[in-house]
Amino acid sequence: MTDTAPLYDIRDGRFARLIHPHARLDRLWTGGRWCEGPAWFPAGKYAIWSDIPNDRVMRWDATDGSVSVFECPAQNQNGHAVDREGRLIRCEHRGRAVTRIEPDGTRTVLADRYRGQRLNSPNDVTVHADGSVWFSDPTYGIDSDYEGVAAESEIGAQNVYRIGPDGALEAVIEDLRQPNGLAFSPDGSVLYVSDTGITHDPACPPEIHAYPVLADGTGVGEGVPFCRCETGVFDGFRLDRAGNLWSSAGDGVHCFAPDGTMLGRIAVPETVANLCFIGPARNRLLICATSSVYAIYVNATGL
Repeated sequence: MTDTAPLYDIRDGRFARLIHPHARLDRLWTGGRWCEGPAWFPAGKYAIWSDIPNDRVMRWDATDGSVSVFECPAQNQNGHAVDREGRLIRCEHRGRAVTRIEPDGTRTVLADRYRGQRLNSPNDVTVHADGSVWFSDPTYGIDSDYEGVAAESEIGAQNVYRIGPDGALEAVIEDLRQPNGLAFSPDGSVLYVSDTGITHDPACPPEIHAYPVLADGTGVGEGVPFCRCETGVFDGFRLDRAGNLWSSAGDGVHCFAPDGTMLGRIAVPETVANLCFIGPARNRLLICATSSVYAIYVNATGL
């Protein structure tokens, strides 16, 4: 941001209560090609993110601000999540798999095939309260060699999947063009999923859809559009404990109330791909934007 550019675009009075007027947008690191998939590890006081084209995962240490390479090569990882046992769940473009890193460092494949056919390129992942792992599987990692390995889709579809606690894999959403970011509401009753299909089909609106989660947690009901992006696309996003949704966009971070009203925007000088809440109070946004990673304090507590 320049000294004269406004940091906040307040559309609704509620947004003024979710920000700190004097907070600063800090650039923590730069040097990536496409920064994605941040995750916070509170026990270690560090965050990681993917630099997909450079095939590495980076690590930022909250105790001293240092940045180092966490893993390289890294199977062109994209999205990450941390499960209830503190284990890292990874979406691998090159591996075309969702994997988990065990406490001893070994890699466990949670899913790499659906009905005998290889997945496309798992993109983003989230963990439900019941321990099930939900992930999106668009084609970005097989569209070219830039973020993975170019290949034809074996499945011939781009779905959202659920890996049950028993390891069973089921397609739960099959009506989106390119499902991307996903996250649950605070009570786990709604699954939000972004569709970035406009990258492949100009007629596909850049929206986040809301799907009611079935009472038994095994699937979802019919989805409805929740919000539409004004600039670029919604890629990854997270929710705070009050149910507000904080999403990436072409011009920064957009914040939406639980009813879908756009509350406001935090301007970022690069296209934002993803974000997550970090820190002891989960009140700081870690923002992955094209070549850099930024952070800003907000007056909200993230999930």
